[in-house]
Amino acid sequence: MDFTPSVRAADLTNRVREFVDTEIEPVEPEFVADIAARRARGEDPWTPHPAIETLKAKARGQGLWNLFLPAGHEGPYAAKYGTDGAAGLSNLDYAPVAEQMGRSFIAPLIFNSNAPDTGNMEVILKYGSQAQKDRWLDPLLDGRIRSAFLMTEPGVASSDATNMAATARIEGDEVVLNGRKWWSSGAGHPDCKVGIYMALTDESADRHHQHSMVLVPMDAPGVKVERLLTTLGQYDEPLGHGEVSLTDVRLPVESIIGGPGMAFTIAQGRLGPGRVHHCMRLIGLSEKALELACERATSRVAFGKPLVNLGGNRERLAKARIAINQARLHVLHAAWKLDTFGTAGALSEVSEIKAAVPQMACDVIDLAIQLHGGGGTGPDFPLAAAYAGARSLRLADGPDEVHLVVVARHLLKPYAARSSAPNA
Repeated sequence: MDFTPSVRAADLTNRVREFVDTEIEPVEPEFVADIAARRARGEDPWTPHPAIETLKAKARGQGLWNLFLPAGHEGPYAAKYGTDGAAGLSNLDYAPVAEQMGRSFIAPLIFNSNAPDTGNMEVILKYGSQAQKDRWLDPLLDGRIRSAFLMTEPGVASSDATNMAATARIEGDEVVLNGRKWWSSGAGHPDCKVGIYMALTDESADRHHQHSMVLVPMDAPGVKVERLLTTLGQYDEPLGHGEVSLTDVRLPVESIIGGPGMAFTIAQGRLGPGRVHHCMRLIGLSEKALELACERATSRVAFGKPLVNLGGNRERLAKARIAINQARLHVLHAAWKLDTFGTAGALSEVSEIKAAVPQMACDVIDLAIQLHGGGGTGPDFPLAAAYAGARSLRLADGPDEVHLVVVARHLLKPYAARSSAPNA
């Protein structure tokens, strides 16, 4: 296997990195300070800073737009929405591009390649009807609207999706939605106009055909964002995570994506690449944290010495360097397996990186926080927010334990087949 990026991917990686370094990172502290100032004054902190639209237009003008579009599925949308008519990138080629986006909190949004919009757009692209694409995919790819993903529920253990209590009942030519979701990513953005809602449709079907995914206009009667939630104290403006109630929401049955009972099939197609995208971006976030740690350790003096020369910090930094490199290769291997064998052929590898990379990122960011002292936990450095983001990804798209079960299942399968022991 060859992990060398294509010429096009290498060029895009360099251009994205330059854009992040020169256009985004210099103004990111201003965005953070503006949100904090508005919140302190009792003003709406969710309205995006006007410079975000300026940066989005500039990125789009440079062809750095919708780079997540998957090879083989982009169709006419590549030419129409900012990728110069070129084919979408493979997972392996997208990996180094997404890594550079991960260095900044707002960079994925600037490039229209942020979660949950990328996953939602892929769902509509792969499984949506033409009418659904015309209504929702076009404006999402164009960056005119944002979206949310409504899956996790407060009342049940949502790591087992078959526990879902929210419903999507078919009544004649309508689907009626009732339920409460939380950690609905993207729900805080004022331009969030549509959510993908997963819910129970038919208990009599087999367990993997009981649920449906429905495209829900966020302004439909009965839809209410009850509150926006913090993640370890971080609101993640301007996207956010909402608790959303749906009460007797009536929509045309054509709002169901792919037809009733298709939710689990769609989820597997959505979550595989989405999990890899999260891990790709976490590599970039970890690199940024390590850079900040090295800068701090070599410039800060305590007890007459630079921090780097105290308490085994050189070894800790070296181990962080090794851990990031190992994780990057692990992610590239999973991306290669996805490209080569598809989602079904990369189940273990995707679960492996989903369990390993967020933990690695937490460890590296924690080291950087420690080297920054009290400042590392506060708002003057991006490390507290970075840790909150990395730590939350040990839960999002399946907690560590669920992924470890998948890895163990694949690991032990040939042994269990040869063993007569029960529960092997």
